[in-house]
Amino acid sequence: MTLDDVPALARGCAILGTGGGGDVETGTLTAVRAIDEYGEVPLIPLSEVPDDSLVLPLSGIGAPTVAHEMLMSGEEPLLIRDEVERILGRPVAAVMACEIGGSNGVGPVGWAARLGLPLVDADGMGRAFPEVQMVSMYVAGRPVNLVVLADVQGNVTTVRPIDGLWSERISRAVCIASGASALMADYVLTGAQARGAVIEGTVSKALAIGHAVQEGADPLGSLCATLDASVLITGKVIDVERRTGGGFVRGSLVIDGTGDDRGRLLRVEIQNENLIALEDGRARACVPDLITVVDAQTAGAISTESLRYGQRVAVLSWPCDPIWRTERGLATAGPRAFGYDIDYTPVEELNHG
Repeated sequence: MTLDDVPALARGCAILGTGGGGDVETGTLTAVRAIDEYGEVPLIPLSEVPDDSLVLPLSGIGAPTVAHEMLMSGEEPLLIRDEVERILGRPVAAVMACEIGGSNGVGPVGWAARLGLPLVDADGMGRAFPEVQMVSMYVAGRPVNLVVLADVQGNVTTVRPIDGLWSERISRAVCIASGASALMADYVLTGAQARGAVIEGTVSKALAIGHAVQEGADPLGSLCATLDASVLITGKVIDVERRTGGGFVRGSLVIDGTGDDRGRLLRVEIQNENLIALEDGRARACVPDLITVVDAQTAGAISTESLRYGQRVAVLSWPCDPIWRTERGLATAGPRAFGYDIDYTPVEELNHG
């Protein structure tokens, strides 16, 4: 991963962030500064990580609206690495993005550079989700064992939760005490434990998405073709409701269709990420499938904290990784996990016409 890779990676991660994961601008600044100061970062497939070597999944936790303004000190990755190595008694061999979406997909490049470690071409979501237990490692049944958080003040908190749900409750409380933003390592794994429990190739996928948007003559068309995405609506943002509380950004937006979509309204509901798209009371797409709002001309992703009245946008949706469509995957991050009383239907079936 070089300085030249960062812009395309950021574009791709923003698309995969489904509105969340933090604004990529922050992660981009972190990555560029760290590569410039500490050198380029080897991107390695999981197959190159020895069975007994430690993989450190890192991500920011908290409300994106806060993280966009309260930047990290830069010492958080070192504090977490040192604590993990102290507890487990062996060195960390590689960094991995816990979620590829948003700033949390770009930031690990900078964190790996700061630590002098390679970055694994994989993550735990294939997108962004708002809660700690919403990772493929939890769905695959790996024990959470250890969570370590560090904040901008230098506080380091170690949690030994009994399961993934408790890791969310306790980590969220620590995050709120830190000002609703912190860096976190959870599901620290060996190479052997990671195999079959993480989603591989997602850093490369984000780069490919970024290049498609960056280099295509028709950015929106190139993006849709790369993702095999459905365009739910093209139109203008006419209402945004957003509030920060409990360590999350919650709210909704309404898009008024233009052009061929004139006369249609689409409502998207948010909890850090875009969760469900509704038209006339019917779901057009819902978690765990991906829903992303992009600029109608440039196809650049618009994060939840950057949504504004009057923006001209397109709303895209496409299928999630197959692990999220399993029974345990849907129980973890399907619509009912977020309080929606609907059954999950794949986006390609909802929009087959």
